[in-house]
Amino acid sequence: MERIRSMVDVNTIVGEPITTPDGTTLIPVSKVTFGFGAGGSDFQSRNAKDNTPLCFGGGGATGVSIVPVGFLVVRDGDAHMLPVNMPAETSADRLIEMIPGAVSSVQNFVSKRRGGKSESPAEPQTADETTEE
Repeated sequence: MERIRSMVDVNTIVGEPITTPDGTTLIPVSKVTFGFGAGGSDFQSRNAKDNTPLCFGGGGATGVSIVPVGFLVVRDGDAHMLPVNMPAETSADRLIEMIPGAVSSVQNFVSKRRGGKSESPAEPQTADETTEE
């Protein structure tokens, strides 16, 4: 418990303020979760005689998770929260994140099939496209 307490203090949740040259102060904010689990059982050994004491088996575990939530931005007396995008936690969330890229790929494919140029600026041009005169 002491080790976990030393890891998870108020400075882990609300970090040290960062001041930029223009006077804006950024304060990192994180979400901290932790959990404990333990279990055990008394059991008779396979080779034990009737009068022998029972054996004990047990275990325990602890987990800690620290996830950035955002930054508290303080500028000219005003404060607002600048959230950090959370990573996808489920397969459905990951699939939803992929939809814009898939739609763009389909649009580029259809455009090329019709003889038009790609609308994506990230796609490199070929030598034929750059030397048209």
